[in-house]
Amino acid sequence: MGLGPRLDIRQSQSLVMTQQLQAAIKLLALSNLEIEVFIAEELAKNPLLETRGGEAGETVVVTVDRETGDEAVDPSGADELLAKGDDSGLDMDWREAALDNDSASDVGGGSDEAFDFDRLAGGETGLSEHLMAQLHGAGGRLGELAEAIIRELEETGYLSTPMEALQAASGASRRELEEALALVQSLDPPGIAASSLAECIALQAKAADRYDPAMARLIDNLDLLARGQMKDLKRICGVDDEDLADMVRELRSYDPKPGCRFADKEPETAAPDVFVRRTGAGWSVELNSASLPRVLLNRRYHLELKAGATDKASKAWLGDCLASAHWLVKALDQRARTIVKVASEIVKRQEGFFLGGVSAMRPLTLRDVAEAIEMHESTVSRVTSNKYLLCERGIFELKYFFGSGVGSNDGEGAAAEAVKAAIGKLIHDEADILSDDTLVDLLKEKGFDLARRTVAKYREAMGIGSSIQRRRQRKMAGG
Repeated sequence: MGLGPRLDIRQSQSLVMTQQLQAAIKLLALSNLEIEVFIAEELAKNPLLETRGGEAGETVVVTVDRETGDEAVDPSGADELLAKGDDSGLDMDWREAALDNDSASDVGGGSDEAFDFDRLAGGETGLSEHLMAQLHGAGGRLGELAEAIIRELEETGYLSTPMEALQAASGASRRELEEALALVQSLDPPGIAASSLAECIALQAKAADRYDPAMARLIDNLDLLARGQMKDLKRICGVDDEDLADMVRELRSYDPKPGCRFADKEPETAAPDVFVRRTGAGWSVELNSASLPRVLLNRRYHLELKAGATDKASKAWLGDCLASAHWLVKALDQRARTIVKVASEIVKRQEGFFLGGVSAMRPLTLRDVAEAIEMHESTVSRVTSNKYLLCERGIFELKYFFGSGVGSNDGEGAAAEAVKAAIGKLIHDEADILSDDTLVDLLKEKGFDLARRTVAKYREAMGIGSSIQRRRQRKMAGG
């Protein structure tokens, strides 16, 4: 066989997504606001497109038969939206363009009344509210002084008001103020109410049980650390390279401005994409059509332009406009149907949440929903991004309903959010301080099968201190 260059012809097959398909897939992940901008840009480019105001949202009724758990025929035939259009989907694995009509049966009871929006609470808890809630009703002089100190805290969590000024304003003794300050500094987050960066870091090291003499000397010499004088720090702290590196890593894990995470923000109201409410026929899943204009193809104007298009370039341009308009109308309709399909499956899987709240949530993954509705997992991920669901319990991002879980006595498992809610309630209602081991036993009685380290992980994620920290707080509060 000779050596040298040659030409070969080969045949191969590959899956190539067109630009329009890529654009349609991107539409799935856009929020309502981003879709509005996208539509406005298309309207400016394409004279064949026009909009109308949002009309009443299309509705799908989703329920589960209480006896068998199987889906039954929707008596109202309300999934008209999903019966429109052709079968070509945005997702490669989608074999249907509409929800099956066998997606509902009566859950019993319910009301057809509209949402009571006044029942929905909004906004975020600021630093002061977060700290006040942890005082556990500390009364008397100590509680009053602690509240006074909390009101003096800066947004970063630091206390810049001198103790002398606090004394003059409150008429309290130095000892009383120091006790109140110690109480505030024992609250979550660690490092709060410090007067300097070094004190803030020291408080966090103490809370993490890492405040030994070497760490204390390192914190006292943060200026040397900032200048990178590691040799001097090793000598001052009396440690080797490995220990110093470990101490520095620990310091870097602390928050120099612990109050900023609770900085008050203007409440941001997300426009819901889907309304969910309970009706006599089941759970109503309704698109919020009012948040988006309805995009239509103006065929009459197309005929007028077509009659006036005489040259080849004009006809080609008009053909592109027509194809683009057809695509946009179809893609937006497909997006709406996909959102309804995913939201309907979420409602079916998490019905316990809508009936009983977060304590009844079940573990749910993107794959679970994708397999149930015969779509690809990546499509479900795009659909649940930046999409919001409004129900009587509030407004939630669709991704909120997904999460891992733990074992439960019923064999179905419980969502992490449900476990956190149970832990939070047990600690809130505790008469005697409960250890993590005790919490494990109490949770097992409620049907949750967790290890002690899992309870500790969830407790820490909720910002709740250990039994030792809670006992210290209660003691200082005089409880």
